[in-house]
Amino acid sequence: MTAYRDHLGRPVVAVTGMGIITSLGQGMKDNWDALTSGTSGIHEITRFPTEGLSTRIAGTVDFIGTPAPNAVERAYAFARETTIEALAQAGLSGDFNGPLFLAAPPIEPEWSARFELADRAPPSGHPGDGYKRFLAAMRSKNDPDFYEAALFGAISERLSDRFGTRGLPVTLSTACASGVTAIQLGIEAIRQGRTERALTVATDGSLSAEALIRFSLLSALSTQNDPPSKASKPFSKDRDGFVIAEGAATLVLESLEAAVARGARILGIMKGAGDKADSFHRTRSSPDGGPAIATIRAALADAGLDESGIGYINAHGTSTPENDKMEYGAMSAVFGDALAGIPLSSNKSMIGHTLTAAGAVEAVFSLQTMLTGTLPPTINYANPDPAIALDVVPNRKRDKQVSAVLSNSFGFGGQNASLVMALDTA
Repeated sequence: MTAYRDHLGRPVVAVTGMGIITSLGQGMKDNWDALTSGTSGIHEITRFPTEGLSTRIAGTVDFIGTPAPNAVERAYAFARETTIEALAQAGLSGDFNGPLFLAAPPIEPEWSARFELADRAPPSGHPGDGYKRFLAAMRSKNDPDFYEAALFGAISERLSDRFGTRGLPVTLSTACASGVTAIQLGIEAIRQGRTERALTVATDGSLSAEALIRFSLLSALSTQNDPPSKASKPFSKDRDGFVIAEGAATLVLESLEAAVARGARILGIMKGAGDKADSFHRTRSSPDGGPAIATIRAALADAGLDESGIGYINAHGTSTPENDKMEYGAMSAVFGDALAGIPLSSNKSMIGHTLTAAGAVEAVFSLQTMLTGTLPPTINYANPDPAIALDVVPNRKRDKQVSAVLSNSFGFGGQNASLVMALDTA
């Protein structure tokens, strides 16, 4: 093992740039200041009418210039802005010249936007109503602007054109684990020697009335609308569901050797990643936590660490009754009695659940935790669940230097992924 090779002889993967947008704000400073002060970004929804809905709150992002007209445009705008920030921090300009791995939600515009887009479709030669013209215009691709506004698969193409990435951009969607999956693909590309750098982006602007209704039908969302800031309460006894949210995060990954050679600042090391599938149910996680346990253990093994090497955990912590219980059981199986002494917090208590973007957003916050020596709190922790004995850094931030962090992402459909990040290669 050398400074540039890990315990398995693979190139060490460094993080040299980060960018972030959540309901707390745009950019690292605004987000970190709000997160560590215990500020909530959850608020009443104003983008669309919510009368008659059981959930009327969310962590929407409505401050990126003129609000984008639909989910595809919003997701692209978030990704573009976080990538600009990440590349600037990495000190990279011009063409990126590395692959792009994008986590994006598999969405098309909501119905209201489809009919608005239909007005842009050419009327001649396409008899019938506006929606038929919309479909015809999508198939023809004669209007590039229309195509980009209508299909989520165009997001990666637009990012690739904008930032000069190399090769065919990869778009992936593994539910709430998507952000970690994108990072994992970047890590593997560098470890395998296929590239010296990779751009990993995760974005989600899919919040709409349709999305809210669909998640409500699954009984997954909190209905504690008043006040909105108190709705997300991970690991609390009175938790009743997650709060849907939007956001994005970008990480610039490089081989440590290449990053050092060009004089880049090293923000952290991607030590290990693990993922396991869970075929138990389309939305529910396996109650015994078996796949989640295997995922955490795989990430630790990939990092070359045992359980004692983790100083802090960034929990998936959705605030749903079942998921929080499962995650606690999985962590208990891995860490045993030592778990009670490992500080842990859920960023979702403040930013909500950013779905496709969550794993990357929380990876950025995990790295920032190590860089600053500040543990973000889990807010709204007023009624502890006696069946979940955790140090959740309740309600107030804590000063503590940690050198290695575990970040969990457990998604619908049994998509489980975990990252281990560290300050250095030791």
